[in-house]
Amino acid sequence: MNSDAKNNAYTQADIDTVYRVIAERRDMRHFCGGEVPHDTLMKLLGAAHLAPSVGLMQPWRFIRIQNPELRNSIYNTVQEERIKTAQALNEREDEFMRLKVEGIKDCAEIIVVALMDQREKHIFGRRTLPKMDLASASCAIQNLWLAARAEGLGMGWVSLFDPEQLMHLLNMPSGSLPIAILCLGPVDEFYPRPMLETEQWATRKDLDELIMQDGWQD
Repeated sequence: MNSDAKNNAYTQADIDTVYRVIAERRDMRHFCGGEVPHDTLMKLLGAAHLAPSVGLMQPWRFIRIQNPELRNSIYNTVQEERIKTAQALNEREDEFMRLKVEGIKDCAEIIVVALMDQREKHIFGRRTLPKMDLASASCAIQNLWLAARAEGLGMGWVSLFDPEQLMHLLNMPSGSLPIAILCLGPVDEFYPRPMLETEQWATRKDLDELIMQDGWQD
């Protein structure tokens, strides 16, 4: 190991903390009100903004929702899609409707994450994979998620909404696209396991099932 690498090395305690935060991150649905201090919120958004992005295009935009009426409108939009999703699940409709799928009314902060408009101009890394802008913004959301967990704050990603409805509510320009409603704030406790696993909606697959070598394997 050269001297620069040694100077930039992390202690074992640092390394363990990184893996612990990753393992204990949860998609939270239960919040207890409270607030997120402004300095902390800016730290979290700063962590999101440090995410990698294809061609350094930084496609993410963060819309903080502070108007109570707007928050309620977003909640109603989510509830409309929740019902439609339940109906599309057929035999699992009742089971789905019993799940708590968002914490919009209870969380301290609502952040809508959107992709920028005029993205078609950015072709570096996107000529054959145009959805890399979405992948980049997803990295930003994950950064924010992990930073929130490190700060002891819960975060939940809500994707049950009609993009066109949300764009209209937020006066977003043509070509932009909302991809996430993030619920953020204090929680009484973090789920010991992913909530959907606890509710027996799904289970985490074994890693060995997902690793292949030298090509696709059934």
